[in-house]
Amino acid sequence: MADEYIDILDEKGEPTNTTVLKSEAHRLGLFHASVHIWFYTKEKEILLQKRAHQKDTFPDLWDISVAGHIASGEKPKNAAIREIQEEIGLHVTNNDLELIGTRISKKQPKLNFYDHELHYIYLTKFNSNIDKLQLQQEEVSEVSLLPITMLKNHLADTEKSKLYVPHDHSYYLFILNEIINRLQ
Repeated sequence: MADEYIDILDEKGEPTNTTVLKSEAHRLGLFHASVHIWFYTKEKEILLQKRAHQKDTFPDLWDISVAGHIASGEKPKNAAIREIQEEIGLHVTNNDLELIGTRISKKQPKLNFYDHELHYIYLTKFNSNIDKLQLQQEEVSEVSLLPITMLKNHLADTEKSKLYVPHDHSYYLFILNEIINRLQ
């Protein structure tokens, strides 16, 4: 969870030629970029990570397979490859990642912490053994393969949905539909 330099974007996702520490971007609510990588299996499962207990935001909640900030000067796909290696110890290549879109998100998960981001969203097939993943303990406490239908049910349930990072429901539906379309 080391602080790193990130590039600041305008509200349309265009570079502003300003670079600041990630902590400063969050404190001031400056717009910046991140990557979201969703792993899925041919058995219609999604790899989810449980955020580490010591995370600044949404500790102990289930979340995207892998996610992270794009470092200053870094290309989104390179950031995705780096984050996958760091968080779960899996090696992927450019060809493994499919960019399915970008999404703007503005959240204030806690006082004096503004997460204004442009997410680059990738899908990739998970062909590994979950037990062989090497988790970055300061980021991820555990991982799980969850059937897509079960995730849909959890997100629709008022109590069970509290176990997940509160991304917009439309975001979750977009991801699930994109994965289902690839499995048909």
